[in-house]
Amino acid sequence: MTASLDKKSTMASFNRAAGTYDTHDFLQREVGSRVLQQLDMLVVNPQRIADLGAGTGRFSRLLGRKFKKSKIYLVDFAIRMLVKARYNKKVKLFSRERYICGDMEALPIADGQIDLAFTSLALQWSQQLGLSFAEIRRVLSPGGLFLFATLGPDTLHELRSSFDSVSSIPHVNEFLDMHEVGDILSAQGFSDPVLTTERIIVEYEDVMELMRDLKGIGASNVSRGRQKALMGKERLAGMIKAYDQLRRDNKIPATYEVIIGHAWALDRAKQKANAGHTFPLSRLKKR
Repeated sequence: MTASLDKKSTMASFNRAAGTYDTHDFLQREVGSRVLQQLDMLVVNPQRIADLGAGTGRFSRLLGRKFKKSKIYLVDFAIRMLVKARYNKKVKLFSRERYICGDMEALPIADGQIDLAFTSLALQWSQQLGLSFAEIRRVLSPGGLFLFATLGPDTLHELRSSFDSVSSIPHVNEFLDMHEVGDILSAQGFSDPVLTTERIIVEYEDVMELMRDLKGIGASNVSRGRQKALMGKERLAGMIKAYDQLRRDNKIPATYEVIIGHAWALDRAKQKANAGHTFPLSRLKKR
């Protein structure tokens, strides 16, 4: 979420992962579904919807089913993800979907054209979160709704600490906390932001299974200070040994701190949620 991310490497990583993404995106499915749950307590009838960081199009399809008359704009900076999304949809003539290869920090969409902007687990790849929020605010129509999820700083803390035990070079990306995200939202002109945070713990057989999942969705370490050469066998073994110290019930945990929220493109919001929707700590077993 900071300028320390290497955008070209991020884009390349997601392009490489387009073919494997749908096999490894169980966490993305879970989190995106929880973002959409916010619509159960909000009244909206959008004509134009933007799925930002649409990936292979899973949530664009769900939004299209919920809002059957809306036009859906799938936006992603990884062209191969959009190709996969188009294939998954089996696009026909006169489709409501539009596919846009673009960056959230410079959206190729005119001012005020979008009534509902949705993004789930994509904002953390933005180099400048304030710029992404400003762009989303710009393309939203008056009264438009912004739904999102991003990752907080406790994400993959087990993996980070295990790497730190054998190397001083960063191996896991760092993320902003909920209060920082909320402050940036307000600074960019959003009204009545409602944010909550939760922790989802995914259990794995071993560290390499976790690493395969991260690679499969394109979630590589893309910080500018990362080690670009392969880690030596001794350090890798040391990292795995450190992580195995966290094993419980013969599984290793991978924690994701997830920030879920919504906000309005209004000077004074016409609608207010009664309270943030709080989700309990949950555990997911990889299927």
